[in-house]
Amino acid sequence: MSTDQNWMRKTLSAGEPMRYWQLGALMEERFDVPDAPMHGEMDPFFFLTKHKNFIPHEYPCRTIFAKTYREKRPDVRGSFEAARWWLPFGSPRVDLSGFWFRPTRLATWGRTYLEAEAAGTAKVRLGTCGGAFVFVNGQEVGWMAPYGRNLESKQEFDLPLTAGSNEITLFFDDLAERDARYFFQMDFLSGPAVTLAVPVPVEGSVAESIEGALEGMHLDKKAYFGGDIVLLLAKPLPVAVDVNVAVEGDFMSRERFDYDYKLAAGATSLNLGPSEKAPADFRHFRITLDAGGFVAARPLGVEICHAERQGTAPASLKDRIRETLDEVSEHSERDTVRAFARLASGRGGADTDAMIEEILPSIEDCHDCADFSLVPLIWSRTVWGADINEKTRARIDNAILNYRYWMDEPGNDVQWYFSENHALLFHTSCYLAGHLLSDKTFVRSGRKGSEQSRIGAERVRAWLDHFEHWEMAEFNSAPYFPIDLKGLTALAAIAPDADIAERAKAGIVRLCEVVARSAHHGMITAAQGRSYEHTLCAGRSLELSAVARLLWGTGWYGRRVHALPQMAVCLRDHGLVVPEETKAIADLRGSHHQEWRFAQGQDSFAALYHYKGEHYAMGSAVHYRWGDWGYQETVLHLRVGETPEAAVWINHPGEVIQLGYGRPSYWGGCGTVPRVQQYRGLAIADFALHDDQPEFSHAWFPKAEFDETRIHGSTALARSGSGAVVLLGSGALEFVEEGPSAGAELRLNGKKTRWIVRVCEAGDLASAESRYGKLEAKLLEDGTFVIDDPDYGPVRFRADGSVEAEGRTIARADYTVKGEALQL
Repeated sequence: MSTDQNWMRKTLSAGEPMRYWQLGALMEERFDVPDAPMHGEMDPFFFLTKHKNFIPHEYPCRTIFAKTYREKRPDVRGSFEAARWWLPFGSPRVDLSGFWFRPTRLATWGRTYLEAEAAGTAKVRLGTCGGAFVFVNGQEVGWMAPYGRNLESKQEFDLPLTAGSNEITLFFDDLAERDARYFFQMDFLSGPAVTLAVPVPVEGSVAESIEGALEGMHLDKKAYFGGDIVLLLAKPLPVAVDVNVAVEGDFMSRERFDYDYKLAAGATSLNLGPSEKAPADFRHFRITLDAGGFVAARPLGVEICHAERQGTAPASLKDRIRETLDEVSEHSERDTVRAFARLASGRGGADTDAMIEEILPSIEDCHDCADFSLVPLIWSRTVWGADINEKTRARIDNAILNYRYWMDEPGNDVQWYFSENHALLFHTSCYLAGHLLSDKTFVRSGRKGSEQSRIGAERVRAWLDHFEHWEMAEFNSAPYFPIDLKGLTALAAIAPDADIAERAKAGIVRLCEVVARSAHHGMITAAQGRSYEHTLCAGRSLELSAVARLLWGTGWYGRRVHALPQMAVCLRDHGLVVPEETKAIADLRGSHHQEWRFAQGQDSFAALYHYKGEHYAMGSAVHYRWGDWGYQETVLHLRVGETPEAAVWINHPGEVIQLGYGRPSYWGGCGTVPRVQQYRGLAIADFALHDDQPEFSHAWFPKAEFDETRIHGSTALARSGSGAVVLLGSGALEFVEEGPSAGAELRLNGKKTRWIVRVCEAGDLASAESRYGKLEAKLLEDGTFVIDDPDYGPVRFRADGSVEAEGRTIARADYTVKGEALQL
């Protein structure tokens, strides 16, 4: 057995995953197939998964890929050349998941070592979604090739080990289509006593100190509105290291900012510079440490909002419209939305044209989410075409004519046609583009523009029919309100048919009402059908915050927006009027409270309950998929006080890796959907987890954002202003103080966990705990939970989803799309 010091060694017992690997470079190549149409239509149920969180829709590229490679020997390419080290940070998987906007073949080599005390056969279990080839000491052992899109398969292999060091090499590959779960997990099931080892170019102790630093490091705040951004280390490093910090946005953002630093031996912090100079929005800070050639990385998440620069919103709507267009024109990400704002405010010219040119390749290549860019571009070309230079204008027209507007037109892309929000943008683009270039031939459909527009209009009207009947499939979802508003504002402004324009305006007003009803002081605070970490953790820089600022004078601006300037132009130029009374609803003041009950999605599959007063708000989903594998649903969300960041939500993580690409992820969505029921300020969340899932539920609990907190045993309390929340767990609550979620996570360990949640008005935590700290849930034989609340009396949460309290019965069937708002 090797005694070389340049190894990281880890104990490995039967049943444990082999977590430490060296990885080669990620190999990527386009996987283009012949253009062909697809058959299908908008699917309002696509994320209501039937098997785990598997999405069933298949593109032609997957069909051809599967026919070529599924259950056949993987096409092993290249050879192992170490490029980086994978450190697990608690994850059992080597996870390289991500987002690819075109069909892309991926391949990677990995290597680790098993140091065996004696020769023998080790049995391992390999799990992956794609294909894999396993080698031991250079000899082929076996392969697997399920190639199920984002659906894991597992297979066992026998590894013949010699006494001493054994090289385990793995080749794995897959086809990426949009969001790709690209990972493998190798579990050591049985065999001779072994140690897991990976070679490193420094002493093993130094490599382990790097791992420890990355494991425990975090930023000193969860949100920055000014001041320096400081990276904190749990333990000082024994050696000096080079540090690279890559600042990235969400998966659709094109921006990346790289900064290099030196971290001296013994240092426990690193100043990354003023937040005022960092890009706004929820950002990933990808921290890479390099110690003598040992390079390892980990992402941290943080919100940045330039609130101090933005100041208080202007009093008049006219001035807020002007401010909105100024802010987007000068400070947003460079894309067609910013170019739209610049053209709409008289800022056309070379730089505006350059912004359009930078985005056009993604439209020309039919990247997924290109429809997000196309709608504001068509509007800009229609209204301010004369302000765009002739060369750029011609390229825009060519891109419009060659674009794929729906799945029945031939193509080989992986644009997402199935969700309601994308469908609206495709149909809006088809309708408006055909009208703009009515005498031209659209390449993929072969239709004249006038016919293309007619078909687009039919589809827009059908979409509006569905929306007016059922509203949002991705119910109440903060990231998808702006996408629907993007399409509806374009229709309201430049639709050639008056009926479509008027229906679009009505749709905008309705969405604004839903936001207002579900908001706490302008900030959406409610159950959501699809959520992401970058939307949940962004209190102020989320686009709905800016929409609230524009409409109601409360909120802030982020950097990446979708519909904001289009809303401003609709208000300024196209007669859009959002009723003034929505302001008082969005920013509720006084002693009264609102109970808001409504349903969304086809057949009203999501019933939503929301309760708020001046000092707190809480929303939840009613009798929603209890016990199912989840997707991206957040089913319980609350805020207290005036501070937007004083928010709490409770979920079961879909994966252990933080800031990953899972759907569900660590914070966005639920691996297993809990039983959640709510009555006014009282709620219960009951988790019974599936096998092979992380065995804990947790609450986002940003301690520093509250005025006062208290955590002891199974109880956690927090107060912001005159609003408070009491959390009562079924076991001891663990507050996380190191790593990416340091200072903001409460864990409740176990496969079966239960939370009681009570929001209330309180001047201090002592009074809140005295009144609500002893709440308990009694489970009756018929599945009813009974909680005796000091304000509401006995509250019965029945197994059919109904709630009985204060002489009222609220049944699941009572929820309508129109909804009912009561003042209590």
